[in-house]
Amino acid sequence: MDLIYKPSIQIIEKEFEWLTAFISFRFEDYFQQNVEAVKPITPDLTNSDSYYSQVLKEFDFDETVRLLILIALAPHIKPGLLDVFFTKNERLDRVFTEFGGVKGDKFSGFVPTAETAAFIIAGGSLEKRFLLQQCLDESHDLYKKNILDLGQSTGHEPFWSGELVISKEFLTQVTLNKLYEPRYSPSFPAQLIDTKLDWDDVCFERNVLEEIQHINAWIEHEEEIRSQLGADKYLKKGYRALFYGPPGTGKSMTSALIGKSNGMKVYRIDLSTVVSKYIGETEKNLARLFDLAENKKWILFFDEADSLFSKRVSTQSSNDMHANQQVAYLLQRIEDFNGVVILATNFKENIDEAFLRRFQSTVYFPKPNSQLRFELWKMYFKTFEFEIEDLEEIAEKYELSGGSMINVLRHCSVLIMQRKSKTLTKADLYAALKKELYKEGVTLQ
Repeated sequence: MDLIYKPSIQIIEKEFEWLTAFISFRFEDYFQQNVEAVKPITPDLTNSDSYYSQVLKEFDFDETVRLLILIALAPHIKPGLLDVFFTKNERLDRVFTEFGGVKGDKFSGFVPTAETAAFIIAGGSLEKRFLLQQCLDESHDLYKKNILDLGQSTGHEPFWSGELVISKEFLTQVTLNKLYEPRYSPSFPAQLIDTKLDWDDVCFERNVLEEIQHINAWIEHEEEIRSQLGADKYLKKGYRALFYGPPGTGKSMTSALIGKSNGMKVYRIDLSTVVSKYIGETEKNLARLFDLAENKKWILFFDEADSLFSKRVSTQSSNDMHANQQVAYLLQRIEDFNGVVILATNFKENIDEAFLRRFQSTVYFPKPNSQLRFELWKMYFKTFEFEIEDLEEIAEKYELSGGSMINVLRHCSVLIMQRKSKTLTKADLYAALKKELYKEGVTLQ
C-alpha cells in the first residue's frame, strides 16, 4: 500500500525525548517545590511532513493535546518510559494517588489513565486540569477524529480513572505509516467486501440502473452540489439508500460495485454481533462503528437490516422501550453520518416508516424477467463451449435469481472439471439446474 507521508520514526523519537524531559520536570516541580524546575522546550515540527506532524497541524493541536497523545502512545512505543510511576509513596507505603494508572492483565508495564495525564500536564494546577478535561470530552477532535478515547471508569470511580486509549487507526498510521484497514473483531463487527466485477459484467432492469446511476452521481458531485448550487443549507452530507427485494438479486454485489467505481471501501455490518440484549450495548457497538467510519469515505452496508431497523412497537414493557431506543439512536446516527449508508432487506414492509422517509433512494431489486434472465445466462456461461441451444427456453421457464444462476454455474464448472472437458453438455446444465431448483422446492419439468 502506498505511504501517506514520510515515516514518523525520527519525529516520534524526539517527541518521546521531550515527554521524558517533561515528566522529569513535573517530578521536580511537584515533589521538590524548593527547586525551580525548568520546563523543556517543545520541539518544532513546522518543517516535518510525517503523518504524526500533519495530524497535529491539521487540527491545530496545542502542547496539552500533544502531550496527551504521547502519554497514550507510550505503552505501545516506549513501554518502559512510564515505569517511573511505579514509585511508591514511602510515607504511606503505597502508590501515589496522583500518578493514576493501572496495570494491564498481560502487560506488566504502566498503563496511563486520565489522572496520569493530569499529573504530567497540569501538575497541581486546577485550571490546567479543567482545560485537560475538555480535551477528553467527546466533543473534542481527539475523539471525533478517532485518535484518542477515554476508557470507562467502573462504578462510581472518578472520571480520571479511565485509561487513555489510543485508537488502532492512529497507532497504525503513526507506526506503520499506512492507511488503517480495520479487521473484523468484536469491537469492529464489519467485514470489508469487494468484487471483481465491473458494470459491464452485470445486467439491471432500467429503473434499477437509473437509481444506481443517481447514487453514483451524488457521490461524484456531492461537494459541487452542496457548494456551487448553494444547497448546503438544506442538504446534509452523506447519502442513505435502501435496497430491497428477494435474495440473490444483486443487493450486496451492487453495493460493492458502487464502492469500487467510486474508490470507496464497503464494510458489511454483522448485525448479529452488533445487537445486544443488554440495555445501551447495541448503541455503544454502533457508536464505535459510526465514529470510526466518519470522514473515511466508506460505505456502511447493513445486510438483513430488518433485524435491527424494524418497525417500532408500542411501549408495553422495558424490552419494548429498549428496542425503540435502539431504533431512535440509529435514526439519528444514520442521518448525521457524512458517508454512504446502504440498508438491504428482503422485506421492505418490515422497515420502520421513519427510516424510509430518511432514505434518498429506495431501490427494488426484483427477480429478473425472462429477457434479463436470458442475458444473464448467456453472460455467465459465455466462456464455455456449448452443445445446447435451449438457454432461452430455460430462461423463459425457470424464474431464478442471478445468485441462483451463479450457483448453477458453479455446479456446472465442477462437473466439467471432473470430466476433464471444456464442453458444457445439456446433461450438465440440467443436472446443475435440478440441484438448484430442489433447494427452492421446485421440481425440474
